[in-house]
Amino acid sequence: MSLLASSEIEVPFYPALKQYLIARIEEFPSIPSDRREALATVAEFARGCIAKSLPTKLTFICTHNSRRSHLSQIWAQVAADYLGKSNIATFSGGTEATAFNLRAVIAMHRCGLKITTTNADSANPHYEVRTHDAAKAQICFSKVYDAPPNPTKEYCAIMTCSHADEACPLSMGCELRKPIRYEDPKRADDTDQEATLYDERSRQICREMLFMMASI
Repeated sequence: MSLLASSEIEVPFYPALKQYLIARIEEFPSIPSDRREALATVAEFARGCIAKSLPTKLTFICTHNSRRSHLSQIWAQVAADYLGKSNIATFSGGTEATAFNLRAVIAMHRCGLKITTTNADSANPHYEVRTHDAAKAQICFSKVYDAPPNPTKEYCAIMTCSHADEACPLSMGCELRKPIRYEDPKRADDTDQEATLYDERSRQICREMLFMMASI
């Protein structure tokens, strides 16, 4: 299947979300070669799981499990579902737990996803993320990388920030540990560039997760 032909797959996603994904697929040529190689390594792990009739489990790890790791978890699952890649489950965690940052939540909402919560006043809200009204929700909240419901064996640990990569040199139980780092949009918090930088990071992660899933 051609990478750019993937936008033709019929899925019942929200219309704005489908248009967002198609736009990110069209940006595949902008992905640098070194990042393509890193994404291809994870795709190869997934192909190995498929060959053995095993589920592909991907855990995205960042220090606080508040921004980049959640964006990666969500977009990887959305990409897998959009491209019809079955038996793939994505997770996220940190070297410590905090909360899924509201700025990142709002940025994902701007992309066309539906995100709801019933405990917004909690220190660590649980968010339900859907691609269409009948979709099974991704349940997103901050947690340590090996805390439930995250896998503790036979998974790929993807390190999305340098601090977690250095602070967590061993991800117990993982079959593959791969750094795929992203710049933290936190540096724009409470500035007039906040929405711009969060949207930029979301676009980057989305197109790279789509490229990775299209490479499986």
